[in-house]
Amino acid sequence: MDNTANPAPLGLCAFGMTTILLSIHNAGFIALSSGIIAMAIFYGGFAQVIAGAMEWKKNNTFGFVTFGSFGFFWISLAFLVMLPVAGLSKAVGPADMAAFLGVWALFTLGLLVCTIKMHRSLMVTIFMLLVTFILLITAEMTASTTIRVIGGVAGIITGLLALYIGIGQLVNEVHGRRVLPV
Repeated sequence: MDNTANPAPLGLCAFGMTTILLSIHNAGFIALSSGIIAMAIFYGGFAQVIAGAMEWKKNNTFGFVTFGSFGFFWISLAFLVMLPVAGLSKAVGPADMAAFLGVWALFTLGLLVCTIKMHRSLMVTIFMLLVTFILLITAEMTASTTIRVIGGVAGIITGLLALYIGIGQLVNEVHGRRVLPV
């Protein structure tokens, strides 16, 4: 019998909160700062990698691949910002960022196909993530501030959905019954 903790709430909360924070920036409400970068590396990044490793232990391939991949997404994104500041590479141009986001959109599309057989709240969250990626790719390719803001708002919604599922799973587990529908 597996009596290890459920890692999904950690992974979902880490993804959700980090997505909300970066998306508040993309929506134009705050500047890109060390707070966002630190959150991306440590909570969005390392916490999700840990959650993914724990999902592996639970024989959950979807959770392992999803949390592990998005954990490294956040770490990679942080390094895309930090490397030029450290003088270790050129800044990422719009086409490069669109390509980076594009491969993640393709990955997310694959995850969306997987969620068809899972609970609807997760499917809607992954769908919103795909929409967010598409909007941010479009913003990079067109240099449209308006589309970037819309992408930021879509990202905030995506992050809130993930956070809701993570907190919902935690609340339901702590209470031993379904308190929040997830």
